[in-house]
Amino acid sequence: MTRYAVGDVQGCDQELRELLRRVGFSCDRDRLWLVGDLVNRGPGSLATLRLVRALGDNAIVVLGNHDLHLLALAHGADRQRRSDTLEELLAASDRGALLEWLIARPLAHAEGQDLMVHAGVVPQWSAAQTLSLAAEVSAALRREPHALFKHMYGDEPDHWDEQLRGMERLRFIINVLTRLRLCSADGRIDIKVKGRPPVDSSSLRPWFEHRERATREVRVIFGHWSALGLVQRCNVLGLDSGCVWGGALTAFDLDAERAPVSVPCRGYQRIGSD
Repeated sequence: MTRYAVGDVQGCDQELRELLRRVGFSCDRDRLWLVGDLVNRGPGSLATLRLVRALGDNAIVVLGNHDLHLLALAHGADRQRRSDTLEELLAASDRGALLEWLIARPLAHAEGQDLMVHAGVVPQWSAAQTLSLAAEVSAALRREPHALFKHMYGDEPDHWDEQLRGMERLRFIINVLTRLRLCSADGRIDIKVKGRPPVDSSSLRPWFEHRERATREVRVIFGHWSALGLVQRCNVLGLDSGCVWGGALTAFDLDAERAPVSVPCRGYQRIGSD
């Protein structure tokens, strides 16, 4: 069995199929770890969900911000964006089954010394705490999805505090796990920056550069930051290589010292679109 981790697909189903072909993925033997953002912005969100869901337990998926956005729209949130490409999926005859499957995916997954999230982790959270906090969001998705999606959007609070409660706590957890790029050593986040990291003098650094982060002893696998491209550092693996923006879709063998495999992707969206 081989575990292949794959970056943000963003509805680029043809590129995903080609990538699986190139790595020789076996749906009977291998497992696919997907870092979230299966859907949106690319042309094949419906086909992507059908493909991944059909893999059953051989596909490990964590939710990304675009996956949550799709679920919010399906639950009546008035948050449509010009760059959304979700109409076909929302009108599909099997929409109910696909969305029921998607909403049951976690926001974090761990196995051995590997932790997978879509975006990042603030320095204060250990792997175990990350899983526990992600489980709080999953419980809310099961219990009260309409209420969660009504209050999910927003950038505040911007600092971790164990005393956070209710929707503010859930929103902060969601923002960290699905939108985080930059934060300070004390857990203050900035989720508006989308490009390259600021200069070294800034207190806001890529979340994985804080030396005392509590997840430094595990390998964190993530996506969400296409401006960085492929990131391979000690216990850090970033796999968003710009699929949908004209970059590539990348797979990485988690169990062997092999070079990553990428397939080029058409530029379905303009960089900087909302």
